[in-house]
Amino acid sequence: MFDHFQEECGVVGIYGHPEASNLVYLALYALQHRGQESAGIVSADRQHMYSHRAMGLVQDVFNEDIIKRLPGHLAIGHVRYSTTGASFLKNAQPFAMETNRLRLALAHNGNLVNAREIREELENEHGAIFQSSSDSEVIAHLIASVRSDSLLERISSALSRLQGAFSLVFLTEKTLVGARDPWGFRPLVLGKFRKRDGYVIASETCALDLIEADYVREIEPGEILLIDDNGIQSFQALPTKPLARCIFEHIYFARPDSLVFGESVYQARIRLGKQLAIEHPVDADMVISVPDSGRIASYGFAHQAGLPVEEGLIRNHYVGRTFIEPSHSIRHFGVKLKLNAVRDVLKGKRVVVVDDSIVRGTTCLKLITMLREQGGAKEVHMRISSPPTAFSCFYGVDTPTREELAYNAFNESVENIRRFINADSLGYISRKGLHLAVNSGKGGYCDACFSGEYPVPFPESIREKQMKLFLREIENR
Repeated sequence: MFDHFQEECGVVGIYGHPEASNLVYLALYALQHRGQESAGIVSADRQHMYSHRAMGLVQDVFNEDIIKRLPGHLAIGHVRYSTTGASFLKNAQPFAMETNRLRLALAHNGNLVNAREIREELENEHGAIFQSSSDSEVIAHLIASVRSDSLLERISSALSRLQGAFSLVFLTEKTLVGARDPWGFRPLVLGKFRKRDGYVIASETCALDLIEADYVREIEPGEILLIDDNGIQSFQALPTKPLARCIFEHIYFARPDSLVFGESVYQARIRLGKQLAIEHPVDADMVISVPDSGRIASYGFAHQAGLPVEEGLIRNHYVGRTFIEPSHSIRHFGVKLKLNAVRDVLKGKRVVVVDDSIVRGTTCLKLITMLREQGGAKEVHMRISSPPTAFSCFYGVDTPTREELAYNAFNESVENIRRFINADSLGYISRKGLHLAVNSGKGGYCDACFSGEYPVPFPESIREKQMKLFLREIENR
């Protein structure tokens, strides 16, 4: 049904507010787009920690009675989309642990490429017993294995072992901690409440806006930030690495109203659309978008091309993850359930359709078929505000195997993809144009899903696992 990369996870932490868990709950609403499988909150009141996790959306997981059972002036929260570990309650976060020297909870956005090796070491040498299949639990066990009474030493020692993407919030009975990997793959920001003392750490600035906190700054790559009764303490605890911020945050993942990696997501997508129109002009009557993923870029494309923007596709916002299809199958049922073509807008028109990406291509084919047959469009020209996705991501994004991606499945030819999706023309933004639009070509971004240039090496076992999953899916078709 979906032809997009799936979001990773969202994290948030609150320090110094009597309704910390309630504010985390609200902030998770703002971060719901980053994960819809499970949600959780852990709070603390200087003496005890309290936890609630469940499968489902934030609105389904929490209610007023549950929030009242999460007291304290500090809390952390998590919304999850599984990138490592299956979709089960045991993998929901935040993870909480207790040893004879430490109580700690953590929430993680990212993916560790060396998690399996560390897990085997912890099991074999330290007798660690894991409750989940998530790589995030590896971090908790690593911290528990460090022999120190210093929270900073425990966390910094553990994080120095990790390879890959991690933006983290930690909680003890008295302390909130934020930490980010030295490559800066995933976003993490610091905010401060406007009307009272207290701080917020969150994946995106849109979470700050909802709870009336002001953006202060990014948590820097490799930085560990401790917040307690002594205020904020910053430590550049991890060695500096070349910046590798995920460029897909600007293309699709982040909310348009957020500031990510110091850049306005909205303005970046406008520039992506403009650059796309410069690189791939087309003689057409109008521009439409695939809602909501291509909407902002479509504005930029239309402005640059001098074409009107129309609502040619209407999205049903009330589609859940499961639905019952009639026994007499409806053609392209999944796409029609979510999107509907507006015939009065499209009939007889030459239409430019803007979207953020084509992953497998199957949904795009169904969409263009709908625009022609149901909408009556005369021509359909696809324009994509990212380069062809040719490689899998191993840093916290749920992507298909490389063999399943359209660019590879159709022999690495844009023309072959165009034929498959039945578009009159197909244009992708170039890699150079992408970087120019996002941050004026200054660099510091990971675009491995387009280039295959992975900033952090990963074990061949990860590739092997993806191939086995791919072959299993082929066998079951």
